[in-house]
Amino acid sequence: MRTRYRRKWTAPLAILACGALMLSGCAEFDNTAAGQKFTPVNPPSPEVPPQVGPGGAAGDPGPGRGNGPNQTPSPVPPPQGCKDFDKAVIATCLDTVAAVAAIPGDGTAPSALAGERKSGRILLAVAEKDPADWATVPVDGSGDGGLTSLALSPGFAEDQLVFAYITTPTDNRVVRLAKGQAPKPVLTGIPKGATGNRGAIGTDAKGALLVATGDAGNPGLAADPASLAGKVLRVDTSGKPAAGNPTPGSAVFSTGVHSPGGICRDQTGSRVWLTDRLADKDVLYRLRGGQPLTTPAWSWTDRPGVAGCADFVGATGYLTVTTSIAGNLQNLPVTPDGAVTGKPNVFMDGKVGKPPKTFGRLSAMSMVNPQIALAGTVNKDGGTPVSSDDRVVIITPSAASGGGGKD
Repeated sequence: MRTRYRRKWTAPLAILACGALMLSGCAEFDNTAAGQKFTPVNPPSPEVPPQVGPGGAAGDPGPGRGNGPNQTPSPVPPPQGCKDFDKAVIATCLDTVAAVAAIPGDGTAPSALAGERKSGRILLAVAEKDPADWATVPVDGSGDGGLTSLALSPGFAEDQLVFAYITTPTDNRVVRLAKGQAPKPVLTGIPKGATGNRGAIGTDAKGALLVATGDAGNPGLAADPASLAGKVLRVDTSGKPAAGNPTPGSAVFSTGVHSPGGICRDQTGSRVWLTDRLADKDVLYRLRGGQPLTTPAWSWTDRPGVAGCADFVGATGYLTVTTSIAGNLQNLPVTPDGAVTGKPNVFMDGKVGKPPKTFGRLSAMSMVNPQIALAGTVNKDGGTPVSSDDRVVIITPSAASGGGGKD
């Protein structure tokens, strides 16, 4: 039986959290989807740390961390099996959490649906609770394929639907899920290759889905207007081209994608971002309909493996990017109009005087609210896993300065 460390949260906040959901089991594709409501719970209020790392919340040294601002915090004890002592960890002992869809709230008990890339299993992760099986989607997890992205429906509060980007034996596709129902195909026929199968799903402020597709290992497909590969597609929840697209009747919103990591936006949708990995660099794009992705907002020539992103600009002036190779956070200073103004501050890189690297390789990230996001780890996919990996962890913005930047 899996055990987890029970932490005491202290900040007096309030939230509508999601209760644990029972296993729905492996499912075959059909054309039926129906939503069921999550059950609200009222857990103790959490204390959310101002940044990830072993120091806990500001001004709170936590267990074994000293008790004064001039004392050096003690390291967090290492995990013991599935028990993790870090306050930022809300779920443990998962497998390659490549997809995360945070459930909106005020952060009292952060929760999300977390997807395992190789198995297609989706779990409900809630602070202070054991992960609960929610669904399993049949996937081909070979290479870089499998379950690579999750997004809540734009009308999730009412319909309780979730969208997933998956690889099957024949293609890459977007499917729609409801608790207790088989996945329903929404957008199929996205080319599949030996590589380049990763995709990312987000939503815009108008209720449309934004779907970034990989190039299936053929960079030329990213510029081919006849192919769904290497594109950002904008569709409605039934998979049809959304109203207001650059070309009426076409799902193509932008071209030039290769190996997308994540899509994120601010609350109003005025800033929409995409991370991508090219052959010679990793990049961050500002998405604008009808404009090809040729000029990045920022580039990383050291190729840290950019993955998820979170727009904390309204709260801190920073856009935060997770990396699944370097295993750190890259905080880019961004103005409200979307201009990157300097090199990224790097967190969790293990340097002296900065939060040490405690979670390893980070993947998808999804915002609970403008101050809190949740991210998955992928240490079982080429990293150095600890006994509690893979995990879902809390990410919060920090404005501290640090190294890193464009070469």
